[in-house]
Amino acid sequence: MSRGVDVLLSDGSAVHLRPIRPDDASAIVAFHSRMSDRTRYLRYFSPYPRIPQRDLDRFVNVDHRDREAFVIVSGPRIMAVGRYERLGPDSPEAEVAFVVEDAHQGRGIGSVLLEHLADAAQDNGISRFVAEVLPQNGGMLRVFSDFGYQIQRQYADGVVHLSFPIAPTEKSREVQESREQRTEARSIARLLHPRGIAVYGASASGQGIGAALLAHLRDGGFTGTVVPVHRNAQRVAGLPAYRSAAAAGADVDLALIAVPPDGVAEAVADAAAAGAGGLVVISAGFAETGPQGALAQRALVDTAHAAGLRVVGPNCLGIANTDPSVRLNATLAPHLPAAGRVGFFSQSGALGVALLAEADRRGLGLSSFVSAGNRADVSGNDLLQYWQEDPGTDAVLLYLETFGNPRKFARLARRMSRVKPVVAVASASRPPGLAGDLPGPDTNAVTALFARSGVIRVDTVAELFDVGVLLAHQPLPTGRRVAVVGNSSALSGLAVAACRVNGLVVADGYPHDISPQAGAHDFADALADAAVDDRVDALVVVFAPPLPGQLSDEDADFAAALGSVALAGEKPTVATFLLGALPAKVPAYPSVEEAVRALGRVATYADWLRRPPGIMPVLSDVDPGAAEVDGPLPELLAAYGIPMQPSTAAATLTEAVVAAESLGFPVALKAAGQALRHRIDLGAVRLGLSGVGEVRTAYAELSAAFGPQVLVQSMVAPGVACTIEVVEDPAFGPVIGFGLGGVASELLGDLAWRAAPLTDRAAEALVDEPRAAPLLHGYRGSEPVDRAALVDLLLRVGRLADEHPRVRALSLNPVLARPGGFTVLHAAIEIGNPGPRPDTGPRRLQTA
Repeated sequence: MSRGVDVLLSDGSAVHLRPIRPDDASAIVAFHSRMSDRTRYLRYFSPYPRIPQRDLDRFVNVDHRDREAFVIVSGPRIMAVGRYERLGPDSPEAEVAFVVEDAHQGRGIGSVLLEHLADAAQDNGISRFVAEVLPQNGGMLRVFSDFGYQIQRQYADGVVHLSFPIAPTEKSREVQESREQRTEARSIARLLHPRGIAVYGASASGQGIGAALLAHLRDGGFTGTVVPVHRNAQRVAGLPAYRSAAAAGADVDLALIAVPPDGVAEAVADAAAAGAGGLVVISAGFAETGPQGALAQRALVDTAHAAGLRVVGPNCLGIANTDPSVRLNATLAPHLPAAGRVGFFSQSGALGVALLAEADRRGLGLSSFVSAGNRADVSGNDLLQYWQEDPGTDAVLLYLETFGNPRKFARLARRMSRVKPVVAVASASRPPGLAGDLPGPDTNAVTALFARSGVIRVDTVAELFDVGVLLAHQPLPTGRRVAVVGNSSALSGLAVAACRVNGLVVADGYPHDISPQAGAHDFADALADAAVDDRVDALVVVFAPPLPGQLSDEDADFAAALGSVALAGEKPTVATFLLGALPAKVPAYPSVEEAVRALGRVATYADWLRRPPGIMPVLSDVDPGAAEVDGPLPELLAAYGIPMQPSTAAATLTEAVVAAESLGFPVALKAAGQALRHRIDLGAVRLGLSGVGEVRTAYAELSAAFGPQVLVQSMVAPGVACTIEVVEDPAFGPVIGFGLGGVASELLGDLAWRAAPLTDRAAEALVDEPRAAPLLHGYRGSEPVDRAALVDLLLRVGRLADEHPRVRALSLNPVLARPGGFTVLHAAIEIGNPGPRPDTGPRRLQTA
């Protein structure tokens, strides 16, 4: 952490955490002088009124291995210091301590420091922290006890002695993720619920982007204070203007910045001086323009975080909150959709106005809207954290152009989707950056990886709204059985075909076609019957207009008939209604295919929701401390309880014979090349060799065809050949692939993929998902293999991959699965520099 990281505190404000430096000496003295007598006594167990020079030199000079210290800073001011010191040369234990300035206690600083100190200590071979705390220091004791570590306590000589292992546990991860959710949600809440807003860049003439922002803010009825900041004008858009935001004397929580890029830094400094908590930077001219713009963008974020501010943008459309108590339209869109219960995130600023207009046309009411633009700081992940607990939001729509942190997105979406549906339109392509030509998930598999998180992934913006309208106004289906009801057999036929394509089942007794001459009362009766039919989970209604003059006015109100059923709220209803307008909350689509496709997407989400989430079970015989990535591969596998069938390499006939006799007959002889070891079809494998003579013959044939290098291995019981792959994907980090062996499976890419680490349900799905999986379950009378053993093996491989970032690729091929277990015949590994895993380790702000 040479440069340091930005982190969020419990109130949602940003600060900077970095290693201490020798030039911090004067700042440490000033920090010490601001502490109260009580704080100094609780930290040092004595009054300690000033720091002696000898102690000061030791405080600020650390070796970053046996002794480490981190400071939390806001601008030039040090707010807190945390440190550890190893207890003796190469000891696995270190003493940890930290102190927080009085004015900043209670903001979650201690827990952030502890996370980063523990992470740094582990990197340096330290596995346990000890601490001494005075009994009256309740705040410090809570920091340790609330963290999720298994803490041993002992009271002696008036001091509480604490000792605990610092390796992450399920409990500590749960605590960390819970704190992450609260801090990130609060940082967004500060943006969307401002008491006052400073506007930079609004011209007195009323022209330009800044003036438009100010007008939309004012005309939208914002309930707080609006502060135009202008160097010269006395009034802007009828409002008093100020030379600085602080001069207004109002509570300014948010700054809207629409000035030229070279003036943004000045606006940020002014907003920070006024106490703002966040910025919305509409201004363009940053990373989208090239390397120089990217540097300016990085400087913008650094400056903002140093002042405790979060940044939306730059180059964005703005933010909005339709809550009647806020009525915030800080966007370039002159009108917002009506207030509703759907949260909407758009990465694109240019497309944002069109997206808001389409939401309004569709009658999709929004709770809040954020356009992130260049996504330099605030991202869709932050909004997921906010919307998860927002009582005004029931569903979320995301328009994403890139994924800054897909692993975190998948984790947050998986949690969010359990309580609120998430619909996303985004690129399914894998980002560049994977070194070498390694196998890995293709585009379809990447889409599937996100689907495993419960996200309703759609292909187009139109489909985003198709699904959004359905989620906003209709209940989730309890199954996939559909009643098709209509007055046109042609439209009904299209609906039946569309149901098959989208994985829906037309219920028994349907489609139900009423006569084209039937009136609205008959139509209502047919819909009501379907709505109460126990065989039906959802309704697809198709309706073509009757001939003019065919029905009386009182029997022609088909829209009201449909509305009475669709708005009853019992079963979801979608409609293709070619006659007039339907009630606002009835999801209507121009074509049957669009209606059924939206219903199919939602039904798939409902299926996912009904399945209980998986867990990461405790695995026996796992010893991560014994795992040495640079050591022999069988030993690494053994540390995770993965046995591997021994094999002996031989380069001559004599060596092959000696190896066979040592292992004991019968044996197998295989060409040593990694790609040939399982290629029976090429003649690269000889099985069941029962004596020296057979070994001689087999070696002669193999060496002539493939070279002198061979492997000799004891024969094992036959089984179904499987393959397990680990690949470091640039988007997801380590991903686990499983499929059946054989040329056909390799040719077709018949592998299922999941991100590591695996839950029990993810591992079970991996075993069952490949198209050739029936071979494992007793195909054509064969005995089923031990599925539980394969699931356990995948869980172990997933944990190994997750805990060792230097493992860039791992292959177990073949794995012979049989009714009594499995045998790993061969394995290969690729070790390299750790790949980026931005969703691991202690909390930090990830910026683009």
